[in-house]
Amino acid sequence: MDGEMTMEGKLAARLDELLRSVGPVNEDAARDTQERWDSLAKPLKSLGLLENNVAKIAGISGSSRVNLKKRALVAMCADNGVIEEGVTQTGSEVTAIVAENMAVGSTTVTVMAEAAGTDVFPVDIGMATEGSLLEGVPKEEGELLPRTLLQRKVRRGTRNFAKGPAMTREEALRAVLVGIEIAGCLKAQGYDILATGEMGIGNTTTSSAVAAALLSQPAERMTGKGAGLSDEGLQRKIYVIKEALGNLMPDREDPMDILVKVGGYDIAGMTGLFLGGAIYRIPVLIDGFISSVAALLAVKLKPLTRDYMIASHVSKEPAGQLILDELGLKPMLCCEMCLGEGTGAIAALSVLDMGLTVYHRMATFDDMNVEQYQPL
Repeated sequence: MDGEMTMEGKLAARLDELLRSVGPVNEDAARDTQERWDSLAKPLKSLGLLENNVAKIAGISGSSRVNLKKRALVAMCADNGVIEEGVTQTGSEVTAIVAENMAVGSTTVTVMAEAAGTDVFPVDIGMATEGSLLEGVPKEEGELLPRTLLQRKVRRGTRNFAKGPAMTREEALRAVLVGIEIAGCLKAQGYDILATGEMGIGNTTTSSAVAAALLSQPAERMTGKGAGLSDEGLQRKIYVIKEALGNLMPDREDPMDILVKVGGYDIAGMTGLFLGGAIYRIPVLIDGFISSVAALLAVKLKPLTRDYMIASHVSKEPAGQLILDELGLKPMLCCEMCLGEGTGAIAALSVLDMGLTVYHRMATFDDMNVEQYQPL
């Protein structure tokens, strides 16, 4: 019927409405926090990014009494149809296996998260297969429970972007809104910070394609071996990405078009998490390459979102540093990690904890009757 809005239109309108609510961070709280740092009995700015990021978190939360006691890792799990082109070592069944193991606490990131006091929320946003833990499980309502494979499936994996667009625009919007919804739920449940993570066979291929489109860079520069491809496999991966970008011609000026044509549901969900951080005023940690690509999509959709992000580490993937440079963010760690799952973000949380301990507990110059450092 003429005049009726399509579902895609309704979803787009909802996203626009949410993004209009994003405002600037609280500069007064950030400034008060930096003044507290400057009063501590140590050389000015000597803790570098730890000081900057604690002040940034204060600006996001609106208080110089920075607290990160309750933290969550959200791991978006999805499959990618492009694996039909032989760009990976393993098949989509591995995504479900790892996602289930996230739920029971036996993956790398869940072990690290336990050490860092972080709750883990794996999310099925687009897995192709459904494992034993998913049988008969409906979409949850109400409170989100850690160590539960949350059901937010948009579709059973994306389409093969070597043959056409990876998803429809409606599907991309749904996936982005899933991420925003989860960010809002976790903020309502009292979480102080979110870490991003992902799991999905083939997602370094989708991320490299999205990155190449966003930065107008050749596929060769943006593509790495992912989970251990051979030299021959890498060349195949580059070829598939180049052909897809040439055939589909994603519009660099339209982030959603790039996501639709060569993206993945995990990337879309993380894009929503970053947007949700800005909407609900909760800091969000960028993990590695795949996560940083989602962060850049979020910034292209809403530039203010950048002020609500913290870069955890720089990925070993070739485009890892390039994406962070485009975001204008400096990573806290450089450990040559490329595992994904959120491992870099969790490692950075532990470093932030040390900075917060100094911030809250260290003596000031006045406490020690020592003349305060002055900027020169």
